[in-house]
Amino acid sequence: MAVMAFVLAAPSSYAAKLNDKIINRPYSDMRRWHLGFSVGINTFDFNFHHNGFVTAEGNTWFMEQPSFSPGFCVNGLFNLRLNEYFSLRVTPGIYFGNRMVRFKDTTNGDEQKQDIKSAYLVAPIDIKFSSLRMRNIRPYMVAGVMPAFDVMKKRADFLRTNTSDFFVSVGFGCDLYLPYFKLIPELKFCFGLTDAIQHDRPDLVDDPLRLGVSNSLKKATSNMVVLTFYFE
Repeated sequence: MAVMAFVLAAPSSYAAKLNDKIINRPYSDMRRWHLGFSVGINTFDFNFHHNGFVTAEGNTWFMEQPSFSPGFCVNGLFNLRLNEYFSLRVTPGIYFGNRMVRFKDTTNGDEQKQDIKSAYLVAPIDIKFSSLRMRNIRPYMVAGVMPAFDVMKKRADFLRTNTSDFFVSVGFGCDLYLPYFKLIPELKFCFGLTDAIQHDRPDLVDDPLRLGVSNSLKKATSNMVVLTFYFE
């Protein structure tokens, strides 16, 4: 019996030692704060709200974004541990992207297009709720707010976006504990709360086509989907 007990206990003891060896950075989450950076890709979107405006020529314009274009983002990272499950995260950075918008005259079928490019300086502030760590992975959810400032030069085109915007965001990700750092893939959805379009357009007074398109829009809010890879 003693020999059998030894034979059964030996593999368990060896497995326990092996499991201890493969747990990377076991005390990293106990630090009060962390620094890091991230790179990622994004897509920008508009939600259009039309007002049914009819131009002097009898035209009614409808706007849509028929496709999505990939953009690029880079952020810094400051993470403050609040307790075992919650942390406060600030990730200032810049988002580059564009939106191809199509304008269609519902009266005669004419179409126009505009490529709206943006470079947002952002300052996301998030609360991160993490589950218990499972060896070298730790899933989490995140929610917060994100003020954004578009530093791209504005053109006298059909639509002109406002310089500032404000988003609420939700997302999820997973901490992956590697031997020398944490890799954190994250998917986040950002929803704009303010009207992203400038409606006072004195620069279009002498351009009835563009003015008619601009006046056909009641409001437009911005959305973003962001896939980010953090290195912490």
